[in-house]
Amino acid sequence: MTETNQQIHKGLDGVYVDTTAVSKVMPETNSLTYRGYPVQELCENCSFEEVAYLLWNGELPSRKQLAAFQKAERAERKLSPRLLRVIKEFPKKAHPMDTIRTAVSFMGLEDADTADNSEAANRRKALRLLAKIPTAVAANFRMRSGKRPIAPRADLSFSENFFRMCFGKVPAKEVVKAFDVSLILYAEHSFNASTFTSRVIASTLADIHGATVGGIAALKGPLHGGANEAVMHMLKEIGTPARAKGWIDGKLEHRALVMGFGHRVYKWGDSRVPTMTKYMNAMADFTGGHKWVEIANVLAGEMMAKKNIHPNLDFPAGPAYYMMGFPIDFFTPIFVMSRTTGWSAHVIEQHNANKLIRPLSVYTGSAERRVPAMKARG
Repeated sequence: MTETNQQIHKGLDGVYVDTTAVSKVMPETNSLTYRGYPVQELCENCSFEEVAYLLWNGELPSRKQLAAFQKAERAERKLSPRLLRVIKEFPKKAHPMDTIRTAVSFMGLEDADTADNSEAANRRKALRLLAKIPTAVAANFRMRSGKRPIAPRADLSFSENFFRMCFGKVPAKEVVKAFDVSLILYAEHSFNASTFTSRVIASTLADIHGATVGGIAALKGPLHGGANEAVMHMLKEIGTPARAKGWIDGKLEHRALVMGFGHRVYKWGDSRVPTMTKYMNAMADFTGGHKWVEIANVLAGEMMAKKNIHPNLDFPAGPAYYMMGFPIDFFTPIFVMSRTTGWSAHVIEQHNANKLIRPLSVYTGSAERRVPAMKARG
């Protein structure tokens, strides 16, 4: 077969490039599983810390293992004074995805294990990234509006601590639970764009900080993690439930892209959506933000009726974060806080059985030719 007859799989659609034991969407149940456990069951029965342990170790922790894991994570939450000074100097209008990308890169400069790609070192670095990324996000959250950062506390859970670092207090248990569920749902999703980016970088034997920086860069895009921000911008543009049907009908008439809908992996709808929708509704009940739910319901109904397209996780997550009080441009950095667990699990997996990821391309340019002299070029 000549090169011009090679089949092209744009976007690597349908192409299997490696194996993984971290997660899978089970075709029989259309259910996303982490190490075999349905994610919706993990949401109702586990904390985010337990799920992070599961992704990295293959099994859910015992009480003793969880306590040790929590103690180790909480001990690594503080940022160096140097990094805090760097964050303070970030441009106030910079997107938080750009600032956390830069902060993680700086963490790599400071980490004593940066150049060590052994599994033991990768696990130490992964734990530090999990612990420090929320502190960096929260520090930027406060300092960009002229407020002093709030130091992390070791007596609070992952989610409780993040809220306190951002807002100065721990919210009601309903809010913490909804946030924890969102982290679990966002933690891992097989070879998605940002995870594959991280694995490609890791396959060169680059370090886990570099792979995480690449993952953050990939996640920023509105066709990936940035969609949760785009969803909330869309809901705010619509403004009221009364305008929702006319707005979506106009978009569909002009074949415009509607954010928060569709997913390449799921055949019968994103299995994470019912769980996140439940907690989005809980947030509406708690905060009185029912109009966002009403607008979302109209959009989802019209998309199903006219296009047979289901919403994805970003669709309920965006308004849930908004009702929790987070600015829209911090939605995707929250995604980073969660997804670093999945990225790290895949980097460790890649390094443990590595082969450089280097696909081929079909060339469609000019045939080989000679370089003309200057006088021949006129």
